[in-house]
Amino acid sequence: MNIATLILFFLISISLILAWRIANWLWFRPRKIEKYLRAQGFSGNPYRLIYGDSKEMAAMMKQANSKPIKLSDDIIPRALPFHHHIINKYGKNSFSWIGPTPRVYIMEPELIKEVLTNNTTFKKPPPNPLAKFLVSGLAGYEDQKWAKHRKIINPAFYLEKLKHMIPAMHTSCVEMINKWEMLASEKITTEIDVQPYLENLASDVISRTAFGSSYAQGKMIFQLQKEQAELTLQVFQSAYIPGLRFLPTKRNRRMKEINNQLCSFIKNNINEKLKVIKAGIDNADNDLLGILLKSNLNEIKEQGNKNLGMSIDDVIMECKVFYFAGQETTSNLLSWTMLLLSMHPSWQIRAREEILQVFGNKVPDFDGLNRLKTVTMILYEVLRLYPPAIIFSRTINEETKLGEMTLPSGLQFLLPIILVHHDRQLWGEDVKEFKPERFSQGITKATNNQLSFFPFSWGPRTCIGNNFSLMEAKIALVMILRRFSFELSPSYTHAPSFVLTLQPQKGVHIKLRKI
Repeated sequence: MNIATLILFFLISISLILAWRIANWLWFRPRKIEKYLRAQGFSGNPYRLIYGDSKEMAAMMKQANSKPIKLSDDIIPRALPFHHHIINKYGKNSFSWIGPTPRVYIMEPELIKEVLTNNTTFKKPPPNPLAKFLVSGLAGYEDQKWAKHRKIINPAFYLEKLKHMIPAMHTSCVEMINKWEMLASEKITTEIDVQPYLENLASDVISRTAFGSSYAQGKMIFQLQKEQAELTLQVFQSAYIPGLRFLPTKRNRRMKEINNQLCSFIKNNINEKLKVIKAGIDNADNDLLGILLKSNLNEIKEQGNKNLGMSIDDVIMECKVFYFAGQETTSNLLSWTMLLLSMHPSWQIRAREEILQVFGNKVPDFDGLNRLKTVTMILYEVLRLYPPAIIFSRTINEETKLGEMTLPSGLQFLLPIILVHHDRQLWGEDVKEFKPERFSQGITKATNNQLSFFPFSWGPRTCIGNNFSLMEAKIALVMILRRFSFELSPSYTHAPSFVLTLQPQKGVHIKLRKI
């Protein structure tokens, strides 16, 4: 056999192996797993080559977002139309497909607890490379890298550090309140859409507390992040095809342009802060970035190896998470809170009375914020009805037992937070109603000691910024309720929409009056 024949034989062998792997990935393995799942009592759509349910999912989302709903309507068919459809059609023990990857729905509290507790077995799915442009960092890491980053970032969110951020939060709130006072009157109501104001507020707060800057300086970042979020949602709704990200499509080019602009801006902030820290200037760690960088430098010093700390690129990733998560979570929480308090004036009055009793006209302080029981109950109920993140996913890299099930490697799990938060079997027949009194005796009592309320996730990977977000929301409500009463405007359009977080697609139009 001559060399040419050997080379030809080698190329044919490689081609056959590659063809088999592609065929197995796109057809044989999905069909095998589908048969396995059905044998264990799961139901779902038959697997469709390459796309799975992706096309149907995108079409249903587009259709849902094309028209508003009534205030009395269930929000889930609009926020998660495809997942709602699958569970309605096949029941809680169901599965769906994102490309050739099967996804099993997990809605039982005990199973959710098992998944979220064991983060060494149930991991986050490998992110689409394009999705990394929006949020990566701690939220996307696993195992040792996750543990290292969590350890370094943790000091930035200690309660003692958060207390020192109250003045910055208060300053941002005062600026927003002053704008509203210029618009409102004591005699008549003035209609405004509060959502953009609350987005600007959250942007200003995270800019001041994370970087010591103001919203005017950070505005560009938030506009870019918002556009990136919309592009990322399109990515999530598409089947993942290896190598597709390298194609110079319009979406791919724009996502990379946004990422380069963001990284450049944040890197400049990091370099300036490092100069201040290394110069030994006082208060260099009076914001999240300063605390993070000092914690990172201390870790490197203790370990005696710079490779055991975070690189500049790592810090940039974490700053992008600060910006996106810090702004999106709180602005949406406040938007939905103002909507629900507009619809339920008795709770607005109760919250105002409590605020005046605790603070009077004084500047909010940490101890007083912790005494706001009614305000806390309201925020929890808003988070139950309108959680910021409405669905989580996890995956397994080996055959794994979950409850009574044994499930194959590569399977993904979907934990639909909003479906669990709205489950009548867990919360009762009044599950769709706004009833903050559910939480009058705390979360444990409200949930009957089940894991049926987890707006900030749960277990080891609980959102590191949950206390930051709740503290900011409380300060904002204190400032708003002391100065204004408000009711829902007839022009309000109810359109809850899922763009990585749950947000009011058409804004929150209210009628505002000075007190």
